[in-house]
Amino acid sequence: MIFAQLIKKTLQSVCCCSALCLSAYASAAEHIAPPSLSSIENSDIKRLLPNDEVKPILAGDTEFLSLYSEYMSRDFRGIVLLIPDWNSTPTSNAGMSYLRKELTNLGYTTYTMTVPDIDWQASDMAAPAQAATQSNTQSSTQAQNEDPTKTAQSNSDGAVTTAQEPHFVNAIDLVSNEVLSNYKTNLIMRYEALYQNAMSEPNNIVVIAQGTSAGVLLEYYADFPDSRIDAFISLSSYLPNTQRNKGLAQTTSLVTPALLDIYYANDNTDILMSLKNRQRWVNRNAKFDYRQRQLFGLRDAPEQHARLTKVIDGFLRRLF
Repeated sequence: MIFAQLIKKTLQSVCCCSALCLSAYASAAEHIAPPSLSSIENSDIKRLLPNDEVKPILAGDTEFLSLYSEYMSRDFRGIVLLIPDWNSTPTSNAGMSYLRKELTNLGYTTYTMTVPDIDWQASDMAAPAQAATQSNTQSSTQAQNEDPTKTAQSNSDGAVTTAQEPHFVNAIDLVSNEVLSNYKTNLIMRYEALYQNAMSEPNNIVVIAQGTSAGVLLEYYADFPDSRIDAFISLSSYLPNTQRNKGLAQTTSLVTPALLDIYYANDNTDILMSLKNRQRWVNRNAKFDYRQRQLFGLRDAPEQHARLTKVIDGFLRRLF
């Protein structure tokens, strides 16, 4: 009997110790943050690519990597800045890696930029300020609605009922405006640092951007029309925010440099539905150096990369 009680107490002690160890391990694991995408990307680039192609650049207090490839033809035709889509890498098979190598054979020196990480907490930081603004707006609206001149209806008992205005709810955006603006700020800082570095070789400057990066750069060029670039080429440009993407068609027509707008037949619906609207705004604002080009097939196919390079080279040869 005593021996059985002793075994029972021993098993209880072992179970308690195991539970404490597991809980301590779980609580410790919860506080281990995963490495950022940019840190993984930078380590892979430093490990796999030649050192003479990797070029660190400082943007404010942040250092980022760029990939440098010098022109390999007889004639030097200019400098191309390549900017991948957000959450993408310059070595991905979405076309940027192919362009980085192939454009050097056509006479261009290329700089390919690594994009900043997406700060998904930016909307949470801006939420308290928005809540305060909305509460002030609602209180002022309620004060106005309490005006005696508003519409009222009388029922059979003589009571007065106030007519309620209809309430509309907008669709929830996939990406908040704060997250997109934060990414735009960080991307423009890197772009300006890369641009200043490329200006050390004064010549024709071409910028090729993809996806969301192309969308925020279109906004930037429309706000700063004096930016000294000779051509801008956007690949499937769009903004993953409904309100911002609606204004992108008009923004496209306000960009100063020559613009080549390339899209794929299997792009997302937001891009394909805005193409005619972009063309209407371009005609309205008389941007005669705007061109739209469609590419068919999968964007990661080698034949597609060759077609993309051919379209870009033909557009640039008409300019300089």
